[in-house]
Amino acid sequence: MAEAMTITEKILARACGREDVSAGEFVNAGIDLALANDITAPLAIKEFESAGIDKVWDPERIALVCDHFVPNKDIKSAEQAKQVREFARRQGIGRFYDVGRMGIEHVILPEMGLVGPGDVVVGADSHTCTYGALGAFATGVGSTDLAAGMATGEVWLRVPETIRFNYHNVTGRYVTGKDLILATIGRVGVDGALYQAMEFAGEAVAAMPMSGRFTMCNMAIEAGGKNGIIEPDEVTMEYCRGRMRREPLLFSSDNEAVYARVVDVDAAMVRPQVAKPHLPANAVDAVDLSDVSIDQVVIGSCTNGRIDDLRMAAEVLKGHKVAEGIRTIIIPGSQSVYLQAVKEGLVDIFIEAEAAVSTPTCGPCLGGHMGVLAAGERCLATTNRNFVGRMGHPESEVYLAGPYVAAATAVTGHVAVPQEVLG
Repeated sequence: MAEAMTITEKILARACGREDVSAGEFVNAGIDLALANDITAPLAIKEFESAGIDKVWDPERIALVCDHFVPNKDIKSAEQAKQVREFARRQGIGRFYDVGRMGIEHVILPEMGLVGPGDVVVGADSHTCTYGALGAFATGVGSTDLAAGMATGEVWLRVPETIRFNYHNVTGRYVTGKDLILATIGRVGVDGALYQAMEFAGEAVAAMPMSGRFTMCNMAIEAGGKNGIIEPDEVTMEYCRGRMRREPLLFSSDNEAVYARVVDVDAAMVRPQVAKPHLPANAVDAVDLSDVSIDQVVIGSCTNGRIDDLRMAAEVLKGHKVAEGIRTIIIPGSQSVYLQAVKEGLVDIFIEAEAAVSTPTCGPCLGGHMGVLAAGERCLATTNRNFVGRMGHPESEVYLAGPYVAAATAVTGHVAVPQEVLG
């Protein structure tokens, strides 16, 4: 009889062809999808080819997304994208996404139904943990590990312990998944879940749309987590309907499952959050930073670039102008999100507010392009990291927040909550 397990352990046991696995043991797990982008894929390709391997294990289970420096910002980024493009062609990898077809990888892959409940997903990008929102085991790996995965279809890893986070009660107005995860990271610290699964549960999560769930799992890595995960429910299934290319594999944690610890959070007490420089753990109530002026606002990224996020921003920006001297950049996470924003009139709202709307790209999040900061400048962004030099000059500063706070900040010119704009 199998031992009681968490959802993470059950998925890994399935991927190993075993009845059970235990936290701490090392396993070889079969991969359902491996992915890389225009920064990490070239390194993986180099390792793959230097090992003398001719063919990937399964071209249908590999996705290559050019999204970080795309459209290409310079010659080097163009050469990287070319290398990925040519590898995809040689290997017969149909799931290659470039300009016009592409979006931010962690937005488009769920959108296209390429990841789903019960999957094991590895990606040469630390925010691969996003897909845990669907009830998948998804984790970031190094480019060398990805090369091995592309060759063998397996990943070697240690089964993580699990921390269960119970979010009791429901959130107040303008409090989103971004606020809950920032408050959580602020509580446990940037290494508070080091190499552990972060399992999110409770009434607040059950009431949350998929967009908020993706945001929470996306930032599990910012607490050191190996993966973030949420048990599939009807919200998950509704999202998957019409997208998934196979029957979802549904797992849930056993009542007797062993957790490293359980953290209880009263979601009703969480207010809109902002993480101050230079760590995501520096989370405070946004109202406490009203004296902080901002030079630039960025709304988008794999954390908050979905249609729900743009709707939140538009709700605040509608009928207002961006404050004098503030640069506001809005980046839909995919072409589909962009098109929906056009259909709903959101892009009209953004342009009338004097914000710039960009093609999908990771660009400014990592200081790549489309919003690089100069020395002494401050940006408030819906991205996931605010390390020193993250968005440009090492003497610049990045504050992290959700779309509501970002839009309110754009209108006022200082860190603000939506109530300050909407009343």
